[in-house]
Amino acid sequence: MSVTDPERLREIVEEICDAMTAETERGRVADYIPQLADVDPDQFALALVLPDGAVIAGGDADTRFSIQSVSKVFALAVALGRVGDALWNRVGREPSGDPFNSIVQLEHERGIPRNPFINAGAIAVTDAILARSEPREALGQILQFVRFLAGDDDIAIDPAVAKSETASGWRNAALANFMRDFGTIQRHPDKVLGTYFHQCAIAMTARQLAHAGRFLAFDGSLSPGGSRAIAPRMARQINALMLTCGHYDGSGEFAFRVGLPGKSGVGGGILAVAPGRAAIACWSPGLNAVGNSHLASIALEMLADRTGWSVFAANS
Repeated sequence: MSVTDPERLREIVEEICDAMTAETERGRVADYIPQLADVDPDQFALALVLPDGAVIAGGDADTRFSIQSVSKVFALAVALGRVGDALWNRVGREPSGDPFNSIVQLEHERGIPRNPFINAGAIAVTDAILARSEPREALGQILQFVRFLAGDDDIAIDPAVAKSETASGWRNAALANFMRDFGTIQRHPDKVLGTYFHQCAIAMTARQLAHAGRFLAFDGSLSPGGSRAIAPRMARQINALMLTCGHYDGSGEFAFRVGLPGKSGVGGGILAVAPGRAAIACWSPGLNAVGNSHLASIALEMLADRTGWSVFAANS
């Protein structure tokens, strides 16, 4: 049976945190972004937000980290609110099966990114948000949306991480210029990339991230019957893309093992959604071979197994 009792969920979270603390293989931090190379890989956090707003958290749940590509979920929601289904004219909705920064696939498909969660797709989404805004305003809209979702104005962009990404983002610059040549993005690549790099540098705790993900667990609302953040149809679309595309070329493996919509970032965070049950944030900086948090992936598999929350479970 699916677990809903808060006391049992608290026990499960404690068990998982203890197990992850004992793990010796912790993956490798994202050293290609210099500012992330110095993050302590021994950290681990897990946080759940339940329908009544109660939080069950363990480990380093109040330590800030760079959410990186998890920010693409929030940017996608903003873009869909701005331009609606017109967004899909220049961004696909299929799994990529390739690394998150692949140029080969983008060339093969003539500048149309396979989905909004690979880097090229996220850059195109950022360009769509910039259609009616300058970079500072567009970035402010994304940040304010995240703060609104989390109910917390103490969420900010880490300027050191943004600077580090800008200085090392040559592959992303190549993707942006390639798409500009095909007309997929319409603003100057420098403006789009500046906004994108700062978006990825949003820093949050696991507790804050779980709060920010509530709208995807409850059909676009912050709680069952509560304030609405986006339309139910958009929430379902985003969840579907998270399930099929949220972990790059590891998306199929994550769906197979965890069975929950999720979005990873190279900062080590994963936002996962148990529809109608909880929003979940898990963080550990060390990454596996495909760029997803090694321990967070294991922990979420344990959580799904012990709660019965997989979307493929008959009683989910």
